[in-house]
Amino acid sequence: MRRTLIAGNWKMNGNLAANSSLLSELLAAPIDSENEVLVCVPSLYISQCASVLAKTSIGYGAQDVSAHQSGAYTGEVSSAMLADFSCQYVIVGHSERRAYHHESNDLVAQKALQALRSNICPIVCVGETLEQREAGKTNEVVITQLRAVMDVLDDGALARIVVAYEPVWAIGTGKTATPAMAQEVHAVLRLTLAERSVFASDKVRILYGGSMKPDNAKELLAMPDIDGGLIGGASLKSGDFLAIINAA
Repeated sequence: MRRTLIAGNWKMNGNLAANSSLLSELLAAPIDSENEVLVCVPSLYISQCASVLAKTSIGYGAQDVSAHQSGAYTGEVSSAMLADFSCQYVIVGHSERRAYHHESNDLVAQKALQALRSNICPIVCVGETLEQREAGKTNEVVITQLRAVMDVLDDGALARIVVAYEPVWAIGTGKTATPAMAQEVHAVLRLTLAERSVFASDKVRILYGGSMKPDNAKELLAMPDIDGGLIGGASLKSGDFLAIINAA
């Protein structure tokens, strides 16, 4: 049985005061211990989360990590640095990183590998654009993205990742894949993992990251291969985020 994971992605939002208020509101609410909850925050605020969330039921993670261990890479943050603050998760290959920073499948794979080397779980994002979906290339795109990561990991490491399906056309647009549409892609991703390792396929949680909100979370999370959500804007509002958590 895979434990449901609800991960908030704050993106480039927040400040010390607002973060403190949001985290306090989340901690004050009852959260079902059967579900895992975390927030992925800008790197500057990982220290704040480490202080506030230590020994609580809410975890925390980063939004990106370097593909390099150390060296002359100004502005980069290594997995070892994240581990210094007991960072548990890191998002790699988010559609915004792929689009705005031109991150390739191979670079995303190297980032996932570096995270695992520091015992940090990478949340590997895959997803198609509207153009790719309309061209009937959804499965081809997400399988290629996932296989790039699978190619650099052994079976044991593969079982330790999390995958997030984020249809690019449904992020921040108000559009959402229907539960059936999302389940279809999640099933393809699960099958792709199983072709390599049935153990990994059974262990890996596949999150839905296409504008999950309080009014659609329950239906999406009821799908057999949707193991949680990677939540964007709704994770910045405690009421909305808690409603999604409770829907799980």
